[in-house]
Amino acid sequence: MSVSVVEYTSCPVCGSSRIAHVMSCKDYTVSGEQFSIAACADCTVRFTQSVPDAAHIGPYYQSDSYISHSDTDKGLISKLYKLARTYTLAKKRKDVQRATQRRTGQLLDVGCGTGAFLHAMQQAGWQVTGLEPDATARANAQRLYQLQPQDPAALYHMPAQQFDAITMWHVLEHIHDLHGYLNAFQHCLKADGTLMIAVPNYLSKDAQQYGRHWAAYDVPRHLYHFTPASIEVLARQHGFVVKKIQPMWLDAFYIAMLSEQYQQGKGNLPAAFLAGLRSVWHAYRHPGTCSSQVYWLQKQA
Repeated sequence: MSVSVVEYTSCPVCGSSRIAHVMSCKDYTVSGEQFSIAACADCTVRFTQSVPDAAHIGPYYQSDSYISHSDTDKGLISKLYKLARTYTLAKKRKDVQRATQRRTGQLLDVGCGTGAFLHAMQQAGWQVTGLEPDATARANAQRLYQLQPQDPAALYHMPAQQFDAITMWHVLEHIHDLHGYLNAFQHCLKADGTLMIAVPNYLSKDAQQYGRHWAAYDVPRHLYHFTPASIEVLARQHGFVVKKIQPMWLDAFYIAMLSEQYQQGKGNLPAAFLAGLRSVWHAYRHPGTCSSQVYWLQKQA
């Protein structure tokens, strides 16, 4: 069976024709294939070329090491990830409450995985709705938390101004219908609601250190590779403004652990810790350069 692929002739964010190849990266998680990454000279986004279209990319997610789908405990990195998740779930809950200035409300989590964040928000009194494309992850959400995530196609049929908060934790970079999703968010987010988007940032120190081995390129699953400037452009196109950029400090250490494996062929925790520490220190001194960042978006007045 032939697989349809996406080959961009203009920037998928701003439409500019000023795009060029910058590097090739390997899929270390599933296929071992090489993919080209191109960059836009205008909005600064990078994007993966020749990726399978939405109907055919599913096999590239079929890996036990893909934690957000499988909830696996296999391997040291998975164990460390789940240990850190206890802290990050509590922090995300507090951040949503701060961003919306609400103790409780209506939340939509897009790409909810196995439902850990949804469950944490539900326990805090929020009414929650989850969207998740992977059937295994949806089944795990039901098994673990008695949640019922919907297929992402439901996004296009949500009632107007329903949600106080919409969250995407490392999901936007996976979405084929980038502009369709932003239009849908503009429709179903309340006038005073907050859209929170967490994505990797290739301007970070760890991205510079590891280059094509940087784990957050994660081709072909990551279709886009954002910067603060490209998120600003995307937000404006769809009637949003970026109100706050919040660093995700722990991500630098997690990404460095994976990147060490990819670059050296084996794990090296001391080296990864030092790389993460350097990245965090650089981002502390140069805001907007953290390994991953959360963008707080609100509707333009």
